[in-house]
Parts: sequence; C-alpha cells; structure tokens
Amino acid sequence: MDFNGIKALDKKYIANTYNRFDRLFTSGKGSELYDEKGKRYIDLSAGIAVNTFGTADPLWLEAVTKQLSSLSHISNLYYTEPQAILAKKLCERTQMKKVFFSNSGAEANECAIKAARKYSHDKYGEGRNTIITLKDSFHGRTITTLSATGQEVFHKDFYPFTEGFIYSDPEDIQGIRKLMEDHKACAVMMELIQGEGGVRVLSKDFVQEVASFAKEKDILVIVDEVQTGNGRTGELYSYMNYDIAPDIISTAKGLAGGLPFGATLFGEKTEAVLSSGSHGSTFGGNPVSAAGAISIIDRLTDTFLDEVVSKGEFIKKELASVPGVVAVTGMGLMLGIETVRPAKEIVERALEEGLVVITAKNKVRLLPPLNISMELLQEAIEILKGVIEV
Repeated sequence: MDFNGIKALDKKYIANTYNRFDRLFTSGKGSELYDEKGKRYIDLSAGIAVNTFGTADPLWLEAVTKQLSSLSHISNLYYTEPQAILAKKLCERTQMKKVFFSNSGAEANECAIKAARKYSHDKYGEGRNTIITLKDSFHGRTITTLSATGQEVFHKDFYPFTEGFIYSDPEDIQGIRKLMEDHKACAVMMELIQGEGGVRVLSKDFVQEVASFAKEKDILVIVDEVQTGNGRTGELYSYMNYDIAPDIISTAKGLAGGLPFGATLFGEKTEAVLSSGSHGSTFGGNPVSAAGAISIIDRLTDTFLDEVVSKGEFIKKELASVPGVVAVTGMGLMLGIETVRPAKEIVERALEEGLVVITAKNKVRLLPPLNISMELLQEAIEILKGVIEV
C-alpha cells in the first residue's frame, strides 16, 4: 500500500489525537531511519526517549526473540524468570527494596500516587493525602496523572479531575515548604528535568532542600524518572545527579528499549505498602518486555554512561555559538534548544534535511539513542546547525 493509502486509512480509522508529520517510516537500524522511499534520516528522537539503543539493536533483538520463542505471556498469578531477574538488577543498582511492574509511565505514576496515599493513610489515618507537584510538570494522560500534571493546558475537557494535587513554582523552596505544611501533604512528586515542560533542569539546591524538608516531616519524595531514567541523563536515574534518596521512583520509556514497560520502585519506607490485592496489572512484568529491559540495564555501565555525558557536552559546545541558538538546557542526551526560529519550523526543516528531532514547548528537543556513534552525531549536529542558523 502506498503512503497516501496508509494516510487515508489512518484518518478514517484512528482517533484523531496526533498532529502527525508528513512522513512514513518503514524501517531503521541503530540511529538511522528510512521512509517508504528509502530516504535515510538520522534519529535524534529515539521514539521520545524509548529506543535506548536505537532501532533493531542486535542484542536487544536477541533477548526479546529468545524469550518470545519460549514464553510470551503468563499472568502474574505465576512466577517468571525475566521479571525476577530484572527486579533484582533494578533494586541492586538503585538501593531500592521492591518493584512493581506495569506498562507505561502513566501507570508507573498511578502506582506511585496510590502507594504514597496508602502509606500515609496506613500510618496517619484520613485527611493527609495531598500530593505537591511542580508547575510545568507532566506525569501522564490518565485522569489522575493529568491531575498531577502542573500545566493548566491539560486541565480541561475531562472533568471532574482527581482531587488532592497542589502545584508549586519550581525553585521556590519557601513556597513548596508552606504548601506541604498547609495542605497536609503525604508526598511531593518531581521530575528533576521537566521534559514536556521545556527540558527545564531543577537546581541541586532546590531538590536537596525539598528532600530534606520532606524527610523531616515524613512526607514521601517521589521522583518521576519516566523520561529521565535508564541512562538518559548520564546516570542510571537522574536523581543520582542530586545526591538524594527518593522513597518512590517511577520509570518507563527507555526501560525496555522499545517495548511497553513501566516500573515503580519502593524504598525502605514504602516497600511493604502494597499488599496482596491492593494493586495489579495483567501485562505488567511481561516476560518479553522484561527480557528486553534486562538487555538494556546490563549495558548501562559507568563507562557507557560517561560516554552519554561526553556526547551531551559535545552537543552543547557545538551549538553554543550558533547564530539562532538562544540557550541549550538539559543533561546527558536529554537536551532542549531554545531558538530564534519557531521550534516546529526547525523540526520540519530538519526532516527535509534527513534529521529527526522533536519539540518541548518552545524548544527543539534532542533525545537520541544513547549509543549513537560520534560520526553520526557529528553529521546530525551539522545538519541541525544549518536549519537553526539565522
């Protein structure tokens, strides 16, 4: 079927929730993608930070294919080896105690929210259930995670939203402390780099002060690592850049390298909060996705993560003096470029030149596969300079 035929089917049968770019990608290898005409593109989006090692990564393919050929799915009424092994690896790498597996970032955050409220209810009773999040945050598209999201643009159309969320200005330590005290908070929930909020990096001082005050008041600290996790910032999880110890961590996106997978990790305070029957998931911990995740986590070594940091620094240095670049924000290979030209215009021009980038608010966002070669990265950045320059 030709591209026009596929577009016609899409428009007729798929809910009109995406403003798609006029491209049909049909294959890829590593950090390169190809459309139906065979045109090659360098991928600096990784499916929005999902394809950790790019498209059709050989080791990932081997892991998921091997598991697919033996056991593709069995319910969580039974044990599976990939799920148990992955949980051990995640806990050992993070010093967390328990893991709950789900299928997406929104589900991982739902689980975190449920656990935080149950922790407080079990210990303090009713009336201590507010969760403080930050303005410009994004935590998912379910009713509850939209409610947790600190952006008014998402708080419409779907009323009534879930109650119990209050939003603080980022970097306002006095303001967030007052909100936590005045609203009987059970938890504070933060993305340490606000991805959908414009690749905004929270300061170390702010994050550490929030975590310290929360610990003093037995208010749980939830870190949303859906986009920042799994090596994206140059650490296994972004909170490791901040020298804090969260009570709950949520993650998804790049965890399984291209398969739907989410995880919620619990620290010492919260490891026993969820008991039998209090939460569940039919597909959560699927053995094929878990096998893919093991192949990802095993390769995120300190040496590899150092390379992620150096690639990010290379991009920042190359773009710093380009006419048309206002600022570059982010960590590792999660970067936002504020530009003179509108970000969407740059994305469209980049596509014409064989480069895939995306946006985050008013910025061009870069989320390349973590193992992109320096040769390809240099080629990509030269293309990007050309479409940004004014």
